[in-house]
Amino acid sequence: SAQELGQEVKAFLTGLDPVHGTKLSPKDHARCALLLLRSLPPARHAALDHFRSVFDDQVCSHLLERENGGGTTSGGGGRTSGSGLEDVVQEVQRVLTEFVKANPKAWAPVVSAWSIDLMGQLSSKYAGRHGVPHASSLNELLQLWMSCKATRTLMEIYTQCLSAMIGGCPDACVDALLDTSVQHSPHFDWVVAHIGSSFPNTIINRVLSCGLKDFCVHGATPGDFFFPVAADKRVPKIASVVGILGHLASRHSGSIKQELLRMFHESLGPARDQHQKAAVPFLLQVAVMSPALLGTISSELVDSLKPNVLNQLHQHFVSLPREDLENMVSIVVHLICQTSAGAYRILQFLVNTAMPASVITPPGLTLHDGVRESCDRIIQLLLLNLQKLVYNRGNPSLTDSPPRPVPFLDALKSHVRDLCVETLRLERKRFLWQHQLLSLLAVYSAPHCATDALFFLLTLARTQEELALATQLYAVLSSCLTDLLPATVKTCVSQIHAGRLPESQIIQLFRNLALVVQWEGGEGGSAAMGVQLGAVLARHLHDFGQLLLHRNPEVAEAACLLLSVCPFPRAVPPAHLSAVVRAAVHQFFLVLRQKNPASLSYSGRLLARLSAVSSAAAKSVLQQLVEGALRGRNAELFGGSAEKSDWEETGREGNADVSLLDINRRFTATVNFSGGVWSVFHAGIIGRGSRLNPATEPGERTPEELAHNVQTFLTLLLRCCRLGRSNETSSDTEINPEAAKAVAAALVESVCPEASGGELIWPPEEQSRGTVERDLRICRRFRHHPLLFPLLRLVATGRPALCYCTLGSPWQLQASCCLVACMAEGSLLPPVLGNVHEIFEHLAPFEVHLLLLSVWDYLRDNNPLPQKFTFHPERGVFRRDFSRDGDVGKHLAVLHSVLHKNIHRLGLLAG
Repeated sequence: SAQELGQEVKAFLTGLDPVHGTKLSPKDHARCALLLLRSLPPARHAALDHFRSVFDDQVCSHLLERENGGGTTSGGGGRTSGSGLEDVVQEVQRVLTEFVKANPKAWAPVVSAWSIDLMGQLSSKYAGRHGVPHASSLNELLQLWMSCKATRTLMEIYTQCLSAMIGGCPDACVDALLDTSVQHSPHFDWVVAHIGSSFPNTIINRVLSCGLKDFCVHGATPGDFFFPVAADKRVPKIASVVGILGHLASRHSGSIKQELLRMFHESLGPARDQHQKAAVPFLLQVAVMSPALLGTISSELVDSLKPNVLNQLHQHFVSLPREDLENMVSIVVHLICQTSAGAYRILQFLVNTAMPASVITPPGLTLHDGVRESCDRIIQLLLLNLQKLVYNRGNPSLTDSPPRPVPFLDALKSHVRDLCVETLRLERKRFLWQHQLLSLLAVYSAPHCATDALFFLLTLARTQEELALATQLYAVLSSCLTDLLPATVKTCVSQIHAGRLPESQIIQLFRNLALVVQWEGGEGGSAAMGVQLGAVLARHLHDFGQLLLHRNPEVAEAACLLLSVCPFPRAVPPAHLSAVVRAAVHQFFLVLRQKNPASLSYSGRLLARLSAVSSAAAKSVLQQLVEGALRGRNAELFGGSAEKSDWEETGREGNADVSLLDINRRFTATVNFSGGVWSVFHAGIIGRGSRLNPATEPGERTPEELAHNVQTFLTLLLRCCRLGRSNETSSDTEINPEAAKAVAAALVESVCPEASGGELIWPPEEQSRGTVERDLRICRRFRHHPLLFPLLRLVATGRPALCYCTLGSPWQLQASCCLVACMAEGSLLPPVLGNVHEIFEHLAPFEVHLLLLSVWDYLRDNNPLPQKFTFHPERGVFRRDFSRDGDVGKHLAVLHSVLHKNIHRLGLLAG
C-alpha cells in the first residue's frame, strides 16, 4: 500500500526501523533498497547508489579474508561477515536481471552504466592495497577480481546488459565502458580484457564507432594529429579506444584488422555521413598513438589501396586547406618511419605509385595525377625525415641511452639485396630514391648493411652506368664509415669461397672490380675509389689467384683480368707468390689452347706483371713457362709432340683424357722444390697406369696456328725478360741477362736434366764419347720440339746466357744452321766463323761436316765461359772481345778452301 511504501522510503532515508526505531543492519537496509527498487521507479537511482556500499563492503570482506588466510572475519566499523552480504549481492543480481529481461531498452543502459562504473571505482580504490597485484599483471588481477563474488556479479550484470542490447543498439553500454576506461585506466584494464574476450567483434566494432563519434563531437582537426598529447586532452576517449584495442590485439588481431579496414573503406563511399568523413583522420590518430595497431593493419591497408581507392582518397581530401594537407602528409611520413611490418611492401607501393605515368597505359583505371604528386611528396619527405633520424643519432657513450631505433629502417635490413636490384634498374626517379635510401640504411645499420649494399651493387651491376651507382654510394659512405672497402672485399672473398655466389655473378663481380680499378676519372669519386680498391685487392692476391684454376674458364678469365690490373703488394710471401705463378702459367696455356685473344691478353699481362715483382718471381715465371711449353699437351700447341718414356710405353689403361695437372691441382704444394714445379707431381694412380695425356699429333693444327702460338709465347717470354732492366735506354731487342739465364737453366732442365748444375767448362773430347746416348736423346728432343730453337735464339740475345746451355750434335741442315746462328748471336763464335751457316745450303754434305768440325775445334780451344764477357754500362749489355782469344785464322782455313772451290757460286759471299 502507499502507507507501507512511505514507511519503507522513510526507513531507507533514515536508516532506522520505523516500528522499533532501532538502526537497520546493512543487510536489512539493503533489502529495503531492493523493495524500493521493485516498487518505486523514481527511487531506482538512489537504490543503485546504496548498493555501491553493499558491493564495496563485500569486496573489502573478500580482501580481508585473503589477507588472513581465507578465514571468516568480522569487519570493523559495523561491517558484518562476508556471508551475509553475499546473499544480498545475489538478490541484487536477481532483481536487476529480471528488470533487464523485462525491458532491456529502458533498463540495460542504466544498469550497465551503474555496474561498469562501480567496477571502475572498486578497481581504483583497492589498487594499492596489500595483496592486490599491480595493474601490469593483467592475468593475476583478472583472477583476483573474478574470484570475488561482488565484482564477478557486477561483471555478469554488465555482460547480460550487453547481450540484451547487442542485437539493437549497444552504443550506450560501450559508451559506459569507454567513459569508465578513461577515468580508471590502467586499474580498469582487467574489465576491458574480460569483456573484450567475451564479445570481441561487438566490442571492437562499437569501441571504434563510439570513439569516432567522440572524436567528431570534440571537434578535433587534422592539425592536432601530430601532437598526441594535445589531442588526448581534446578527445578524452581516444586513449581508451587505443587501450582497449591494444588489449584485444594479441588474440583478436584479425577482427581488429577487419574492422579498421571496414571503417576506412566505408568512409570513402558516396553515402557516408558526417562521422564517416572523419574516419581517416581518426584512424591516423589511433595509429599515431599505437604502433601495435599500426603494424596490425599496415600491410593489408597497402594491398587494398587500388587505383579506385586512391582516387577516392584524393577526391576526399582535395578540398582541405593546404595547411591541413601538409599536416596529414607529415603524419603519414611519421607513421611510415614507425612502421616495421610490411615496410618493404609500403616502400614499393609508394615508389610504384609516385612513378610518372608511362607512355604505354596499362589496362584498368588510371591514377589521378594528384595521387602521383602526393606520393612523390611523401617519398621526398620520408627520405628527409629518415636522414634527420639517421644522422642525428650520434654515437652513444657508456652513460648515454642507446640511440632511438627507426622501425622502418630496421625492417629493411633484410631487403638490402632487393633494394640494390631495384636501384640497378635505373628507372627515372625510382633508382634515385632507392639509392638514397640505400645510403641511409647503410649508415643506420653499419657496418653490415654498408658492406652488403656495396657488395651487391658491385656484383649485380652489368653496365658502366649501373656500376657508377656503387662508386657514388661509396663516395657518400666513405665520409662517415671507415674500413668500408676492406670489409666489402672481405665479404666478396668469403661469399666466393663459401660457394654462395653463382659463377655468373663471380664473373661479373671480377669484371666490375677490374673496371673500377682502371677508372681514372668520372663523377662520384670513382678514381679515388679505384686507387683505394686496388690497394685493398692487393692484400687478397692469394685468394683471387686460386680462382685462376677454376673449373669454369670464364671465372678463371675474369680472375685473370682482375689480377692483371690490380696492383701487387710490395712484399708477397714466397708460398703465395709461387702458387699464383703456377696458376697463372696453367691459365695461360689453357687460354692459348682455347684461342681466346682477350683472355690471352689478360693472361700475358698478368704473367709479365708477376715477373716484375722480384727477380725470384721472374725466374719462377720463366722457368714454368718454358717447362710448361715442352711438357704434356702444351707441346702440341707449338708443333711438338710429347715423348713417351719407357714406363709410358709399357701399357696404358683408363681414361686418357684426364689431365695429370688437373689431378695435381688439389695436391699442389706451396714450396718451390728444386727441379721445377713439374717434379712434385705424382705419377698417377696405382693399378690404372699413367694418367698423362697421350701426345696429340701435331698435324691436327695448321702451320698458321702453330706460328701464331710460337710468336705469342716468345713475345710473352721477351716481355718477362725485358722487365727489370737497369738501363732504360737499351734497345728493345736486348733482354735482361739474368732473365735469359733463367730461360737457359729451364731449357737445360727440360732437355737434359742430368746436365743442370754441372761445370761450365766443356769436357775434353775423350769424355764426350761416353755421352752418345745422352746426345741422341737431346737430338730427339730437338726433333720433337721445334720450339727449342726459337728459345735458343732468345737465350742467345741475352749474352752470356747461352753459356749455361748444354748442346749436342745437330741432325740435319736446318738444325745446323739454327745452331750456328744461335752460337753466333750468343757470342760463342767470332763474327766470321759465326756466319758460315749462310753457305750451308750451297755446299755438299761433307763440306758442311768439315765446317762444323772447324766450329767445334774453335769451341774446344776457346771454351765459352761467362768470364770472357765484359759489361758495358753505357748500353747495359755484355759483350765479348774475341781479340783476347788469339788468332782465329787457323780455324778459318777450311772456310777459305771451301769458298775458293765454290767461287763460281759463293763469290758474292767471299768478302
